[in-house]
Amino acid sequence: MDATDVVLVADIGKSRCRVELRSGDELLGAADQHGFPGVHVENGPTLAFDLVLETTTLLPPGLPVSTLTGVGAAVAGVEASEAKSRELATMLSRHFGVPAAVLSDATAAHLGALQGGPGTTLIVGTGAVAFRFDEAGVLHRADGWGPYLGDFGSGRWIGQQGLQAVLLAFDGGPATSLSAAAGALVESPTMLPAWLADMDNPYRAMARFAPLVLHAAEAGDAVAHGIVSEACRGLTRTVLLAASGDPSGTPRVAILGGVANSGFFEGLLQKSLASAGIEVVAPLGDGLDGAALAAQRRGILQERYIHRDGTNWPD
Repeated sequence: MDATDVVLVADIGKSRCRVELRSGDELLGAADQHGFPGVHVENGPTLAFDLVLETTTLLPPGLPVSTLTGVGAAVAGVEASEAKSRELATMLSRHFGVPAAVLSDATAAHLGALQGGPGTTLIVGTGAVAFRFDEAGVLHRADGWGPYLGDFGSGRWIGQQGLQAVLLAFDGGPATSLSAAAGALVESPTMLPAWLADMDNPYRAMARFAPLVLHAAEAGDAVAHGIVSEACRGLTRTVLLAASGDPSGTPRVAILGGVANSGFFEGLLQKSLASAGIEVVAPLGDGLDGAALAAQRRGILQERYIHRDGTNWPD
């Protein structure tokens, strides 16, 4: 990519949509707002497309949006529908008049963290998934199966466990400072089920309780600490499953995601991973960097998992 080329990159997750305009390594402007259910749902491509356009209008005025050379979008739900992902790529390419690349948010995170190289990444946000791309570009995945069947140790999982602990304490179970923390949400623990049922995105709502669980654990609350420790054990298991078969001998993992931004949690997780013989390496970038890389060139290691439309792709 030429340093003067301008690309629009988007990270459209279930909790948040972020859009950036970049020229080479320079960030020209950024905007963000709410997320969406995923491109795989009914009318998902249109929902994602409209969200990108809406967020783009929130960019600072005067940016050279009209000079775009490519669009890269990391989108939740891509792995569940190839057809809808390609439909979104077509919509973006036709609207902006440039080639467009659509890939899963997890693939983009891996792409950004390892700059297109092989290896393992662990993404811990509202959900949780570990990805490993081998030297042949084949994906090896563990977890990421959503709030009903997986995402063990994720922000949603930690928050949900914390809320359940509040209700258990109300029923006469182990006392926890999380009961007081839940007072920021409802007047009484008995109101938690109704509070959650009223949420447009209950999984995101539960994930928002995760920082309070982490804070309580760091402050010494035994119940909260037990939840966080169990999350770390589950995430370690997820990494081991994804890294199984890694020919390097010593598995290495880059950790991404909002939950990992907690220094306390990251420290506990690194200790758990180290006890399993897994080395933690610093990520080189994030999902937006991965989307930018996908927008800039093709033929990369993860190419088979990127859905493209448009012509005149750079080599």
